[in-house]
Amino acid sequence: MHIEFLENLLNQISVSGSEENGQRVLREHMEQYADEIRTDEIGDVICVLNPESPVRIMLSAHADEIGLVVTRITEEGRIQAIERGGIMTHNYPGQKVQICTKKGIVYGVVECSRELLKKETVKAADLLIDIGAVSKEDALQHVSLGDTVVLDSGIRNLLHNRITARALDDRIGVFVIMEAFKRAREKGCSAGVYAAATVGEETTKNGAFWCSAQIDPALAVVVDVTNCTDYSRFPNAAVSGDIVLGNGPALCNSPIAAKQLNEKMVECAQRAGIGIQREAASSRSFTDADQIHFSNKGVPVVFTGIPLRNMHNPGEVADMKDVEGCIELIAEFLCSFK
Repeated sequence: MHIEFLENLLNQISVSGSEENGQRVLREHMEQYADEIRTDEIGDVICVLNPESPVRIMLSAHADEIGLVVTRITEEGRIQAIERGGIMTHNYPGQKVQICTKKGIVYGVVECSRELLKKETVKAADLLIDIGAVSKEDALQHVSLGDTVVLDSGIRNLLHNRITARALDDRIGVFVIMEAFKRAREKGCSAGVYAAATVGEETTKNGAFWCSAQIDPALAVVVDVTNCTDYSRFPNAAVSGDIVLGNGPALCNSPIAAKQLNEKMVECAQRAGIGIQREAASSRSFTDADQIHFSNKGVPVVFTGIPLRNMHNPGEVADMKDVEGCIELIAEFLCSFK
């Protein structure tokens, strides 16, 4: 695994609708591995292996993250913003933030008071970001309407080869499909592989639809994160089944997932000696898999989840053993198509 590549991805600010920074890092890294790299008007990036093959397999993971977008600057120079994606607003008061501007990153802090914390519901519109500006005019020299905001949380290594960072959802998925792409190439994969880093999953899922429409795949493998049930947020795992950090990638039993593709994944896992977990969904997956499944004339999909703790929080937690297992599983799956 190319860990520096993962760190470079995680260090980028790529709020939904403004994914340019992360996609640039992706393109630069994959140039030496892909036969082609395709982009489109909304910022999707598709890395292609064996474009001449009649068998087209789509890999999909979303490049965007949750955050805020600047909507207003007060006369005192404070920044106001609204949410992009399913943020947990109570995470923000008192925390440091990064604002992605055309001139670079501007740092700030969200104002906090006891009165604000006592509110039963804190909305994004309640937040005021202090960048040190002394007036509206001063702030406008550094920040513009439409700039995006994320919590200023870095990457840290935890015990037992686990990591914590912002936006592992789903930058870790993008890393997985690109590493699987490279490994399948090394193994001599002959199928056409189209690894798509999609935009907009946290808001509109437009990127998944656009990519599938362009590729017109025979099938798709979607990699996203999935909630672990082995920590306090999920005391009852009856709904989805037990998903334990470090026990391997999860395959989803869902009406969206094609049974024969799930079975093929299980066979590949057994052949490669990879531990997997099974989770359940009663309807849609609420990932890009849904959009891809209903695109074109219908696309059979299989959903592979990276177990994650603290999803949509500044300190999401993943286990690199699960990441490695998912990479190897997908590479084996791709090479099984002759």
